[in-house]
Amino acid sequence: MSTQTDTIAAIATSAGPGAIGILRLSGPRAADIAAGCFRPLGGGGLLDHPVRTLVYGDLLDREGAVIDRVLCTYSRGPKSYTGEDTAELHCHGSPMVLTLGLESLFARGARQAGPGEFTQRAFLNGRMDLAQAEAVADLLDAQSREGARHAAGQLSGALSRRVGEIYSALVDVMAHFHAVLDYPDEDIDPFTQERLAGELEAQEGALTRLLATYRRGQRLSRGVKCALVGRPNAGKSSLLNALAGYERAIVTDIPGTTRDTVEETVELGGVPLRLIDTAGLRESGDPIERLGVERSRAAMEEAELILVLWDRSVPAAEEDRELLAKAMSLAPTILVRTKGDLPAAPAPAWTVDPMPPVVELSARTGEGLEGLSQAVAELFPKDTGSGYGELLTNARQAQAARQALEGVERALEALRAGVTPDALLTDVEEALSALGELTGQSVSEDVTDRIFRRFCVGK
Repeated sequence: MSTQTDTIAAIATSAGPGAIGILRLSGPRAADIAAGCFRPLGGGGLLDHPVRTLVYGDLLDREGAVIDRVLCTYSRGPKSYTGEDTAELHCHGSPMVLTLGLESLFARGARQAGPGEFTQRAFLNGRMDLAQAEAVADLLDAQSREGARHAAGQLSGALSRRVGEIYSALVDVMAHFHAVLDYPDEDIDPFTQERLAGELEAQEGALTRLLATYRRGQRLSRGVKCALVGRPNAGKSSLLNALAGYERAIVTDIPGTTRDTVEETVELGGVPLRLIDTAGLRESGDPIERLGVERSRAAMEEAELILVLWDRSVPAAEEDRELLAKAMSLAPTILVRTKGDLPAAPAPAWTVDPMPPVVELSARTGEGLEGLSQAVAELFPKDTGSGYGELLTNARQAQAARQALEGVERALEALRAGVTPDALLTDVEEALSALGELTGQSVSEDVTDRIFRRFCVGK
């Protein structure tokens, strides 16, 4: 990564043709380099125009030939995304134009930016903390409205403020104790054991509640793994296509069409689901189909939600009951009775106790899909106790919160065991250090490098 004495450049838009393509620069020579390959149509140079103003003109290649008519803008640090001088060239979205434009920037002294290097510079320059930086990646990867709203809230500092309140309370505990210790002649309220225990218990509760958000935050960021299982021709691929909104999987009347798992991400009931369409579960002499069945069973084992599909137009068999019972032993389960547009077969004589949520639908007509959406939402309810952006979304954040909680718990145990406050406050210091890692106040360079490597180049 950069020493921040050089100027970086990258294509900041997706690969392939598009309406708009953006070239981005950051560093001490960003404005000068952009000015060197941009010629305003109104005459003069880019730097003759005010900062943060879009200027219309020609983009020049490394030989000075015009390659596109573009808009260009520049900003001066520290009032920019990265905290440095920055510039952007908004071009037509031709991959060749962007390549030639990037080569022109390199020829004038910029170098290729690494993955996430723009956001890493923003973090290093104090424009955002580490939790906010991770929210940038979460926002780019968001696969549901809830996920996008949460990432935007975290980017605005909601999680950082929640952590900051706990951090500030623990600092107050440390500061009060040291003030009493270091200035015994001053009129400072003594720190009684009862008061210290009350303060620590309050932060123990706050950290416990924060850590409890991790499960939902993880679901929002990566989705709930959801397996669609059932006998051949139960309607699994049809349901996948209906939820995806296009023909993602092949659908025929021939049993055993799906030989491998097919995955698609959808939003259902406000919950991002990673749908896995599996091969129909049955005994088969076909080695390829047997392999597909084995993968179906593996998908069930790993799923966080299982949709068991029964074709309501044919009588339910004993193997349907066994499959439903197996699914319910592995993960939250919804029984989906498919092909609701066909006449229903007689109900089976047996039942499953307790019965999971049951939804009847037709993937062909769409009737009943709203009921499935509601059933999913009820199994994965929103966390009404936390606002947007206040959830932990990755293992690094959860580990830091867990270490902070353990530090406070150790301090409380020591206090209850009669240990003197000066000894137990070592545990409080460890809790503060862990919270500092969560927001990036005390995180190591190798950890930040690993975090920013998950970003795309240009962000």
